Amino acid sequence: SRVPSESSADCTSAKQMKCALALLLLVTPALGLESSLTFDAGAAKNRPVSKVVTLLKDMLKQLEKEAEEDEEIYDKMACWCETNDKEKTKSIADAEARIADLTSKIEELTALSAQLNTEIKTLDEEVAKNQQALDEATAMRQKQLAEFTAEEKDMLSAISALKQAITVLSKHNAASLLQVETSQAQMVAAKLEMVMAKHSHMLKGHLTHSERQIVASFIQAPSYAPQSGAIFGILKQMKETFENNLSSSQKEEMQSQQAYDDLKAAKEAEIKAGTDQSDTKTQELADTDEKLAESKQDLEDTRMSLDADQAF
Repeated sequence: SRVPSESSADCTSAKQMKCALALLLLVTPALGLESSLTFDAGAAKNRPVSKVVTLLKDMLKQLEKEAEEDEEIYDKMACWCETNDKEKTKSIADAEARIADLTSKIEELTALSAQLNTEIKTLDEEVAKNQQALDEATAMRQKQLAEFTAEEKDMLSAISALKQAITVLSKHNAASLLQVETSQAQMVAAKLEMVMAKHSHMLKGHLTHSERQIVASFIQAPSYAPQSGAIFGILKQMKETFENNLSSSQKEEMQSQQAYDDLKAAKEAEIKAGTDQSDTKTQELADTDEKLAESKQDLEDTRMSLDADQAF
């Protein structure tokens, strides 16, 4: 904005120089300085015209000096305007290009952030489902183990009672309960009654109706001799049944435990994998959101810089 005024000042100075030079050329011959050989310098110095000439010469020197200064200022201003015009034009172009890049980058980061949020939510839901399945399987396994432990304890107790009863009868070769002391016979009857009461469901299909009647009669009258041989055989059969059932239950328990261990290992692996992926994506989301915030701030700063450059 200052360049036109500086140019006008330069033009004005040039006109003043021309006027001063013209006056000087007109006045100098009038003084007779060029043709008079008897020129009195002292007298000429005191003439009014001489003073004017001196003044004009001084003005000419001052105007020449000012013209040089004006030219130097003009050159600096022209150089400054040209340089800043190029710099600002380039800066504006760079800012516009950066705004386009940042806008595209913000759109990509926004989409990535939304995608990561969805993926993290899905992973967390899968981890929660796997954890719930594992918890349910663990609760079921604990219940099964408790039931097996109680059943195993009962069967071991029944087998032990049957073994004791068989041992008592076998000492007398199961010939006759008359040879067995009353207290021992009663002990056998009591154990047999206990086993029948607690495990009658396990004996279904293993004792015939007549064998059940014999057992019931023995429990009511432990010293009933004619049934001693049959009772001995029934006790051995019952013991074998319980031992087979116990063996089967133990095998089933081992299989159930193995199945649970396999399920637990698989679920824990899935939970760990899902948790690790969720943690990785959560960190990626944090980095993405940080870059997104930085890009938005960068975009705002670039737009402000662009507005300032355009206004300049």
